[in-house]
Amino acid sequence: MGYDKLVPTRIQAYLALLLFLPMLPSTKRPPATVLFIFGGSGDLNFRKLTPALFNLFIDGYLPEHVAVVGLGRSPYTDASYRERLLEGVQQFSRRPDDGEQWKTFAQSISYLKFDVGKESDFPKIAKLVSAREKEWGTEVNVLIYLAVAPQLVPDIAPRLAKLPLCGDRKRVRIVVEKPFGHDLQSARELNELLGGLFAEEQIYRIDHYLGKETVQNILALRFANALFDPVWNRHYIEHVQITAAETVGLEGRGGYYEGSGALRDMVQNHLLQLLCILAMEPPVSFGADEIRNKKVDVLNAIRRIPREDVRDFAVRGQYSEGWMKGKEMPGYRQEEGVDPESATETFAAVKFFVDNWRWEGVPFYVRSGKVLHEKTTVVTVRFKPAPHYSFPEEAAETWRPNRLTIRIQPEMDIRLRFQAKRPGQSMTLNPVDMVFSYQEAFDGQQPEAYETLLLDAMAGNATQFMRADQVEAAWRVITPILEAWAARPPVDFPNYAPGSWGPEDAEALIAQDGHHWVTLPPDSRK
Repeated sequence: MGYDKLVPTRIQAYLALLLFLPMLPSTKRPPATVLFIFGGSGDLNFRKLTPALFNLFIDGYLPEHVAVVGLGRSPYTDASYRERLLEGVQQFSRRPDDGEQWKTFAQSISYLKFDVGKESDFPKIAKLVSAREKEWGTEVNVLIYLAVAPQLVPDIAPRLAKLPLCGDRKRVRIVVEKPFGHDLQSARELNELLGGLFAEEQIYRIDHYLGKETVQNILALRFANALFDPVWNRHYIEHVQITAAETVGLEGRGGYYEGSGALRDMVQNHLLQLLCILAMEPPVSFGADEIRNKKVDVLNAIRRIPREDVRDFAVRGQYSEGWMKGKEMPGYRQEEGVDPESATETFAAVKFFVDNWRWEGVPFYVRSGKVLHEKTTVVTVRFKPAPHYSFPEEAAETWRPNRLTIRIQPEMDIRLRFQAKRPGQSMTLNPVDMVFSYQEAFDGQQPEAYETLLLDAMAGNATQFMRADQVEAAWRVITPILEAWAARPPVDFPNYAPGSWGPEDAEALIAQDGHHWVTLPPDSRK
C-alpha cells in the first residue's frame, strides 16, 4: 500500500516540502567573465560543458558579458567550432534549441588554436582578456578550465602561472578535473605543484557528483529540518548504505580504467564525498571553508583499515562475459585496451567506520560497480528498530525498521518508511512509504551538475569544490586497501556475472553484520 493512498495529495505535497526544502541558487548573475577551456575540442566540452553553459544562458544565469574560448590543436574556425558544439547541445542539452537561442549564445563562443607545448602561445590568453575588458569597459573574472588529460596539467599550469594575469587571486580561477592524482603520493605532488603556482583559493578541483541537485539537498534535508537532527547519530541509526551502480561497461575507456579501477574511479572521490555530507557535523555557516572543514573532519575520523585486515572490510570484483537484458556482454578482460589477465577491479565494496562521538559503531557500507543489474545511485539510512512489545504478536509480523532512502540518479526522490495500521478490525501493521519526487514537487527541469558548478566557479563560490587537504585525506582512507590489493592479486577474477549485483562476497560483507543491501526496483516510486 503506497503512502499516496493513506494521505491526501495536498498534505503529502506539504510534508514533502517540509522534508526536502531545496537550496535554491541565487538569481544574481556573476560578474563579467572570460572562460578559457583547455581541451576545447574534446569530449568533456562537447558532452557536458557547452550544453551546461547553453542551459545557463537560456535560464538567464550567465553574466551579462561572457566570452567562452575553446583552446585546442584542431584546425577549427569560429564558425566550424560553433557548428561542432551545436551537435553536442542537440544531443546532450536538457533544453532544446529553438534555432534563435543558439545563434545568440554562439556569438559568445570563439576558438583559439593553441599548443600547450609552446610557451609562446600562452600570452594569447592575456591579450584576449585585455581585448574583452576594453570592449566591455569593465574588469573581468577569468576562469581557466583544464578539461585535459591529467598528465597535461604539469605542462600547462607552470606556463599559465608565468602570466602576470594569473597572479590576481580575486579574479582568476583554475578549474581542475578529476582524477586528482593516482594515489596519495601523486595527489600530494599535484597539490604541491598547483599550490606553488597559485593561491589555494584560486584552485577549483571539480567533482561533478557534488553538483547534483539531490546531493546538495542532503545538506538541506539534514540541517533545515528539526525533524532529523535529533536522531542523526549512533543512538538511532543502525547503519548507512551508499550504492552507485552502472549498467554499462567501459565504453571505450579501457586504457584509462586499467590504471584506475572502481575504488579509485568512484569510491575515493564521489562516494567518500557523499559519506562526508551524510556524516558531517552541523556547520556554523554555509561558507566554503566551513563546509569543507567539516568534510575534512569526517575523512580524518574514518577508521584506517590495517592492511592485514582489508579482506574483512573490503571486497573487489570483476565482471565476466555473459548475457544482460537480452544482449551479449564481453567480460572485462575481453574489452578493448584491457590486459587479458587484468587484476583491475570493476566492483568495490567497503565497510567504513567514522570514529567520533556521533557515529561510533555505525557501519557505512559503500559499493560501486559496472555492468550491474540497475543504474542507480542511492543512499539508505536504516534506523534502529523501535520497541514493539506493547503490540500484539501478530501486529509485528511484518514490522520493518524505519528507513530513509535518498535516490540521486536516475530517479530523484526521497522515501521515508514507517509503520502504519492496515484497515480492519485487528491491529495489523504494515511498512509503508512516504514518497517525495523532486521532479513532481518542483516544476521545470532541474539543472545538471556542471551547470551548478560552472556557475559557482564564475561567482567564486568554492563550497562544492575539493580543497587540497580534502583530496589527500580521501586518498589516505583508501591507500591501505589499494596496497593490500596490490600485494595480493585476486585469484577468482572474473567473479560476477553481467546484470547481477556484484560478487557474492559483497553480500557476505554486509550479511555477516546481520544486514542486507537495499535494492529498490526502478518503478518503485510509482
